[in-house]
Amino acid sequence: MTYRVITHAALLVLLFAACQRSPDAQTNRAEAKKFSTAEIAKLKWIEGTWRGSGVDQKPFFERYRFENESILLVDSFPDEKLDKISETSRFELKDGLFGNGDYVASSIDDNGINFEPVKNAKNSFRWERVSDNLWKATLKWPADGNKPARERVYNMERIQPK
Repeated sequence: MTYRVITHAALLVLLFAACQRSPDAQTNRAEAKKFSTAEIAKLKWIEGTWRGSGVDQKPFFERYRFENESILLVDSFPDEKLDKISETSRFELKDGLFGNGDYVASSIDDNGINFEPVKNAKNSFRWERVSDNLWKATLKWPADGNKPARERVYNMERIQPK
């Protein structure tokens, strides 16, 4: 019979690593839910090109498109010309989880999706359909040290094809 021996030093390293994970990250992993491609299809309303605006925020421009039934790509543009993509974010359904590495979906319904941070981020966010041509992105940050909890809302208005 073989026994594994964990030295005091190794145990301390494991305990230290466990303590370094934020309580939010532990909670968010627990909130992660498994989804199917049928549930991801509920987000088809978000496909299109959008002009984003918010308080104290200059307009920004994004295009949401499904590459296939399990991958949503979000292209960002530097201006309203929409002729040059500055960045593309990839949200993928993999092993039942839908996210982009830093965030994972915690719920999906007919009018929206909630994302929770899993690494490299502290805020959660929701994309919520308002109408065929309008949706809002609501970002929420928890209280942190001396900073109170805060929220920021972006209104996304569809840019009609010319």
